[in-house]
Amino acid sequence: MYSLAYSLMVLLGSFQQNFETITYPSEDGVTITANVYMPHPKTAPFIVLFHQANWSRGEYLEIAPKLNQLGYNCMAVDLRSGGQVNGVKNQTKIAARESMKQTNYMDAYEDIDASMKYAKKYFAEGPLILWGSSYSSALALRYAGDHPAAQDAVLAFSPGEYFKSQGKTGNFIQEGASKISVPAFITSAKGEKGSWWKIYQAIPVENKQYYLPSTAGNHGSKALWSKFGDSIKYWDAVKKFLNSIK
Repeated sequence: MYSLAYSLMVLLGSFQQNFETITYPSEDGVTITANVYMPHPKTAPFIVLFHQANWSRGEYLEIAPKLNQLGYNCMAVDLRSGGQVNGVKNQTKIAARESMKQTNYMDAYEDIDASMKYAKKYFAEGPLILWGSSYSSALALRYAGDHPAAQDAVLAFSPGEYFKSQGKTGNFIQEGASKISVPAFITSAKGEKGSWWKIYQAIPVENKQYYLPSTAGNHGSKALWSKFGDSIKYWDAVKKFLNSIK
């Protein structure tokens, strides 16, 4: 889907790579794999990054180092509902399949829970921030509502009500968003606003922000990839939000 040249750039280190790959268990024993980008002390803000459908922690090979430059430590996580991107295979998906576990979107919710708890226990002595892409951004909003004390802010790239085929209501994410008590940020491609506007309106906090590009934009966190000319505007919006919660 994405150019071979771009994937080779990632693999050959055109983006500064400085991470450690770790594993830890999910609630049901499935082994979760993640990359930890931690150049700063544990007291620095820590962002847990989750990928979009059919992808992996490879979505953040370029994004995480840039967040490091802004003063944030990060952990990019493979959720069990995923695949491969930028040459990085989703090891959690492989582990889940080997354990005969389901790998639908909702099955990844417990991986989000385990990852947030693990980050809090071992890495984050300062603010802990939850960040999702596409289906995981929707789950991130739901998680932030279900667990109000688990994070200090939440960012969602292209959320939506993606879970009706998995037995959830058509406002499953909106219901969770209505219980969010921390600063929240939503963005997406320009044409996706209708997928999340009611979710955004349901968030009851004063510090909530959204960004829509004037261009077509892109779906999920890949909107921040430098290969896209409008990524600068997305980054400006993300920085504005992150600065507002410092």
